[in-house]
Amino acid sequence: MSRYDKLFAKGEGAFVPFIMLSDPTPEDAVEIVAAVVEAGADAVELGVPFSDPVADGPAIQGAHVRALAGGATVDKALAQIRTIRERYPELPIGMLIYGNVAHARGLERFYREFKEAGADSVLLPDVPVRESAPFSAASGAAGIEPIYIAPAKASEKTLEAVAANSRGYIYAISRDGVTGADKEATVEGLREVVDNVRKFGGPPVLLGFGISKPEHVRDAIAAGAAGAITGSAITNIIAKHLDGKRVADMGALKAELTQYVAAMKSATIAS
Repeated sequence: MSRYDKLFAKGEGAFVPFIMLSDPTPEDAVEIVAAVVEAGADAVELGVPFSDPVADGPAIQGAHVRALAGGATVDKALAQIRTIRERYPELPIGMLIYGNVAHARGLERFYREFKEAGADSVLLPDVPVRESAPFSAASGAAGIEPIYIAPAKASEKTLEAVAANSRGYIYAISRDGVTGADKEATVEGLREVVDNVRKFGGPPVLLGFGISKPEHVRDAIAAGAAGAITGSAITNIIAKHLDGKRVADMGALKAELTQYVAAMKSATIAS
């Protein structure tokens, strides 16, 4: 069984935080990941900084900018993944990386390197499923599970292709737009989003975009999702604790992250 298979076999909802690698420094990012895992995160989604993150809203765009300003590179991201994998051998690690990074390194090398570092899956948010064939082939050859996005108002043809080509899980978007905690996911329509994806089978569905409060997690699970992904809300917590290019007080940041992640995870169990 893959790490994702083992996660979803537990029979409870999954809470998956998104963390930007190298934000604000590689060392700080690793400690931040450790904090959310120790607080109860079931898996993590890790971002690799990129100069033109078109799927992201202001909070996560800021994380990209901070990390790049601090000298972030793909090689440094790989080193952080290796450290996280060594600490947490059973943790499902998903990557969110823009397609230009994959093209620049070459698909075969790109997927091989992330697999060897310890990643389980890769989501390329700017690569639609209709263009997925070379990426799915290369990821499959490397043993990486490809994740594709199911847009909130996608056609049945698109959703069928997402279900057929995704492995590990399907990333379903709870609403239109870019990432951001300021635009909350609404209860109305969540079940429709999940049902529209699940009618074509495929792996479990995780809901993202606008998931920032425990009630959003409860709503996602109640709508039939296997779990929820939160990015901007966590990124905002991190940003609040920054002093220039470093975390001002790692203890204070970890304490706030622990409280937040524990509350979000508790919402999956309560559901």
